[in-house]
Amino acid sequence: MLNSAMLLAAEEKVHNPIIPDISELILGIVAFLILLFILKKYVVPRFEAAYEERAQKIEGGIEKAEKAQAEAEEALAKYRAQLQEARTEAAKIRDDARLEAEQIKAELRAEAEAESQRIVAQGQAQLQAQKAQIIAELRADMGRNAVELASRIVGESLEDEARRRGTVDRFLAELESAGASNGAGK
Repeated sequence: MLNSAMLLAAEEKVHNPIIPDISELILGIVAFLILLFILKKYVVPRFEAAYEERAQKIEGGIEKAEKAQAEAEEALAKYRAQLQEARTEAAKIRDDARLEAEQIKAELRAEAEAESQRIVAQGQAQLQAQKAQIIAELRADMGRNAVELASRIVGESLEDEARRRGTVDRFLAELESAGASNGAGK
């Protein structure tokens, strides 16, 4: 059977398998043209629309990314400016605080000195008052003692107030002059 099929094929026209038949060639070209027409009419516009849409999305995405990057850079610049401003403000506040502290320290020092001088002056005034009081008391005591002594020595009463004062004042003046000459002589 195999032999008979070969013989039949050989009897028919010898056909070259590389070169197609004309009817097949025409049918293939018509089918290819129909397919090309359908692709060009329906498929290619859809692909182009999808491609255009995709390109616009990509371009929009790039524009959005560039815009976002510009906004981020602007925000970073603002942040840096605010940070620098805050640092400057902090330095100013520190300097102001130092100056204020120095002023307060100087004021407190001046107040302390004034208070110290006032206390010293008050103490000196108190001492002067006490000294004057002690001197007055001593004069009165010395005056009484001197009058009593003088009464005993003189033998007469020095009860008269005017006499007594004159005698006491004279006696004290002599004591002061004698004390001054002794103090100067040493």
